[in-house]
Amino acid sequence: MKQNAAKIVIKEIRFGPNTDEHDFQFKLKHAREFLGEGSKVKASIFFRGRSIQFAQQGEKQLLRFAVELEDCGRAENMPVLEGKRMTMMLAPLKKK
Repeated sequence: MKQNAAKIVIKEIRFGPNTDEHDFQFKLKHAREFLGEGSKVKASIFFRGRSIQFAQQGEKQLLRFAVELEDCGRAENMPVLEGKRMTMMLAPLKKK
């Protein structure tokens, strides 16, 4: 029974609230690869110092991340702010 259990792998992608467009696309590409492998993706934005003032900007970025990955994954939950970190989990779509 233990041998047949599915192993869940979680890969994390971190970026800041002011991540540039090229860096965003680069991380998006890696997330597609992880979801294609069947791994879950934990996208997180880390706020340093006074950048916590841009919490809404970080939430918009995570929601955009989820919308861009709709073709290969689905969001398990909405972005949640925990201390100085905002996280969101993405799960791969079921293979047909």
